[in-house]
Amino acid sequence: MKYTEEIVLKAAGDAYKNGEVKFDIITGKCALIVIDMQDEFVKPEWTSSWIPEATKQVAKIKQLIKHCRSKAIPVIYTAFRDTHFFMDRPKTGNRMPNRYSHLPSDPAWFKEGNIWHEISPEDDEIVIYKPSYGAFYDTPLETILKNMGKNTIIICGILTNYCCGTTARQGYERGFKVVFGSDVTSTDYPDMQEPELQILRKGVAKVIDSEKLITFLK
Repeated sequence: MKYTEEIVLKAAGDAYKNGEVKFDIITGKCALIVIDMQDEFVKPEWTSSWIPEATKQVAKIKQLIKHCRSKAIPVIYTAFRDTHFFMDRPKTGNRMPNRYSHLPSDPAWFKEGNIWHEISPEDDEIVIYKPSYGAFYDTPLETILKNMGKNTIIICGILTNYCCGTTARQGYERGFKVVFGSDVTSTDYPDMQEPELQILRKGVAKVIDSEKLITFLK
């Protein structure tokens, strides 16, 4: 067979748009990771880091959390906050354009890392405070998942193309099966949602909406 430009481009396009990873979702092997659904990102009009789409998705994320709890699927939260006097950050982080240095900043932001009150953790649920985008970077998440006997991570929260997407990639590279909620993850700029979902769909994760996901988690 001759692999013409037309053939290889069509194959790539089909994989981005319609690809589906070949693994089953086994409820007893799953853990739900709720990424950074904290006040700084969810509380309307409070910080320059507010993600309006995240606020709109609280109800769906709440429903997913409730369902996972009912099926004894561990719910693990992450939040970004002041840790280790900022000495645990990637060194060039504060030089990135996403810091919005031209907008006023409040020193109270990202101090506590409080999860949004509508989906707050229960007393026996773990909250991991992370220093960068991915939830596996410099955190005990991998050890926790292995001690729980979980090989599949379900990702919801924010940002699709930063913290959620990076966590998905880190999980994939560590041998975890990754399930990515297409309608329970969001971006700061909605035009970026679908491109990131397409990348993850092709090479990293099973990308499905929360309604379909809940039907799999029996």
